[in-house]
Amino acid sequence: MPDLDSVMANVVEANKIVAEIGLADGPTIERGHVSFRIPDEPDKFLIKGLGPALSLLKTDDLVICNMDGFKISGRPEMNLPNEVKMHACIMRDHPEVNSVVHVHPRFTVLMSVLQANIVPMCIEGMQMFNGPLPVFPHPRLILGDEDGTEVARLIGDREAVLLQGHGAATVGADMEDSVMAMLNLEEQAKMNWYAYCAAGPDHASISREQAMDFGANMRTLGDQPHLKPEVAPTSRKPSGVWRHYSKLVSAPDYPPA
Repeated sequence: MPDLDSVMANVVEANKIVAEIGLADGPTIERGHVSFRIPDEPDKFLIKGLGPALSLLKTDDLVICNMDGFKISGRPEMNLPNEVKMHACIMRDHPEVNSVVHVHPRFTVLMSVLQANIVPMCIEGMQMFNGPLPVFPHPRLILGDEDGTEVARLIGDREAVLLQGHGAATVGADMEDSVMAMLNLEEQAKMNWYAYCAAGPDHASISREQAMDFGANMRTLGDQPHLKPEVAPTSRKPSGVWRHYSKLVSAPDYPPA
C-alpha cells in the first residue's frame, strides 16, 4: 500500500495532467479537480483545495475529506472546492469508484447547452456511448447533498455524466481511468461539434452495430497468432498517453513559461 505522501504526489500529478491535456485552461485553469479515495482509508478522499491553478498545484494545496464532504485535514487557510459534494456523493454511493474528475471542457459544454446527443464518432472512448449519456439538466453548482446525490444517481454504472452548461464528471477505479474518460469524452464532443457544424444535428455517426462489432473484434486480439507476445503481454497501464503527459508535468520547469 503506497504511503500518503506518494498518494498525494500522484493526485497532484493527475490534476496537472488535466491542465496539460487542455481540459482546464484559460479562464477554467483553476475550475476543476481530480479526487482520489485514500487506499487504506476508503471513507476519505483527497481533492484539490479552492483557488490554485491546476498547473501550479502542490501537495499542500490538497485537502482530505470524508464521505459527507467535510474537511478532515489540510492547511487551515485552504478551503474546500465549492463542489466537493459531487465527489463525496459519487464515492459514497459508488464504492467501486476511487476517482472522480470534474472540469468544464469547452466542446462538452457546447454540446450539453445545445442539448445535442453526443454519439460515437471515433474509437477513442467509444465504449462510453452505448446509450445517451445521462445529463444533470442545470448549470448550477453542485453544492449540497440533494444535487450531489442526484448526480451520483444519474451516473449509475456509466463512466460520465454531463452537467448542462457546466462540463461533466467522469469516474474510474483509479485516476488514469477517470482522467482518460474525461479526455475521451471531450474528444468525442469535439468530433460531434465538427460534424454538427458540417452536416447539421442529424449527422452520421458510428452505429451501435458497428460499435458492438468493434468490441467483438477487440476481444479476438489474444487469438491472433502473429500478436502472441515473445516474453509477456505489453502493459496497458499506465498507458502511453498517461506516460507522455506524466513526463511533461514532472519536469522541473513545469509549467513552461
